[in-house]
Amino acid sequence: MTTPRLLRHLIRCIAFCALVAVSASLAACTHVRPWERGKLAHPTMVGPNLPGVAEEHVYSVQEGATGGSGSAESGCGCN
Repeated sequence: MTTPRLLRHLIRCIAFCALVAVSASLAACTHVRPWERGKLAHPTMVGPNLPGVAEEHVYSVQEGATGGSGSAESGCGCN
């Protein structure tokens, strides 16, 4: 391909990728109707009730930090 043709192709590809990204982000935003909120508040949507150290580990991985438990973890979940 020649340089102007390659540049045109690159611009079209970037524009298409941007369009897909914008479409995906707009599709993720929605309003939850009052009669659908019960599905989101279902007991299975709540995290497990783990005792002690396991609960602290799950919380530290989710939050990305550890909180005074005395262990030297980074919070990234890789331990």
